[in-house]
Amino acid sequence: METTFGTGGVCVAAADEAGLSDEGLRGRLGVIGRVECALVAMKAAVLGEIARREDAGCAERAVRDVLGASCRDARRDVKLGVQLRDLDVVRQTLSQGEMPVAHARLIARAAAEGPIDERVLVDAARLQSYERFARTVRRHQLDLSADDGKSLLDHQRDKRSGRMFTSPDNGMVVLSAEFDPIAGAQLASVISAKERELWRDEDPAARRTPQQRIADAIAELILQPDGKRSSGTSLLIVADYDVVQGELTRARLTDGTPIPIGELVKRACDADILPAVFREATGDMRLGRTRRTASAAQRAALVFRDQGCVGCGKSPNYCVAHHIIPWKVGGRTDLDNLVLVCNGCHHDIHDDGWTVHRNRATGRYELRPPAVASPRRRGPPGADIAEPPSRGDEATQYAA
Repeated sequence: METTFGTGGVCVAAADEAGLSDEGLRGRLGVIGRVECALVAMKAAVLGEIARREDAGCAERAVRDVLGASCRDARRDVKLGVQLRDLDVVRQTLSQGEMPVAHARLIARAAAEGPIDERVLVDAARLQSYERFARTVRRHQLDLSADDGKSLLDHQRDKRSGRMFTSPDNGMVVLSAEFDPIAGAQLASVISAKERELWRDEDPAARRTPQQRIADAIAELILQPDGKRSSGTSLLIVADYDVVQGELTRARLTDGTPIPIGELVKRACDADILPAVFREATGDMRLGRTRRTASAAQRAALVFRDQGCVGCGKSPNYCVAHHIIPWKVGGRTDLDNLVLVCNGCHHDIHDDGWTVHRNRATGRYELRPPAVASPRRRGPPGADIAEPPSRGDEATQYAA
């Protein structure tokens, strides 16, 4: 398998994938990923130059005419091309296949919203997963903001948008919208709470997919607005308490997204402010064998402690509370026996033998793969959960 990167282009030799070992297939995938990054950088350079010579509209038409792309994809590609013209370090790193495309888009978006240190973010992008890097970018933007992030939040609110259209692919009606982080977090909490309610009410022998439940939850919330509000829909805002100054600092959403202190003050009346030191005395953290599902207080504590999936870092809104020692073998519904995991990582635990461990150095929980990989079991997993699944791999349209 021969791969060549250089100023003249990128070349990847053909390979017989069926004859490669598991390690060889993973290596092949890595090579393909680097090549894809280099090609995206090349396309961005071409589109950026077309936009410079003419305008963005002409560049979008070129993408549609030459590549047969959709209007949405053309607009997205041209936007990246225009943004990368002023980001030399990002463009070079991407062309060398040393940064994922999604990470480059995050940096480009941040640069369009305010000041950034390009090299600092590029160095972080080489080492961090997408979810962790997204949080890094948000924190970086706030650190460089001169007004505690207020102008950034105002910019995001100005960029809010929504669309409703019939897909030409399958005739399905599509709802698409973008919100600022605070509005998005509120929506995510309401939708995921409704989905958990639907999960509890459905027949265990005929479960809907997570995506179907999300669609049904959104439809019910819109079509039946006067229905009873599901529990667990409060907007959770976490802040540290400065004992010396006697004030709250470092306000943030539960996924780590920083927010201006001014927003914390405005929302203090209708948000649950969790202290940075969440002691068991603040809520019922030990339910033992009296209840299999996590309580609202337990979930809030888990959200603060784990900040997302302990396996991949996905937002808490898309996570379930998993018993470390399974309920069916005597595990208790206590905070120290629960962790947050997303739907995919939950399947890794129950189907592929991944296990939960606590890192002694950091004190944080994490997932570890089995010593010997096992084939994924077919059919529905025998999941032992303290809450219903709250996301599927495609359920990202209302991410906070």
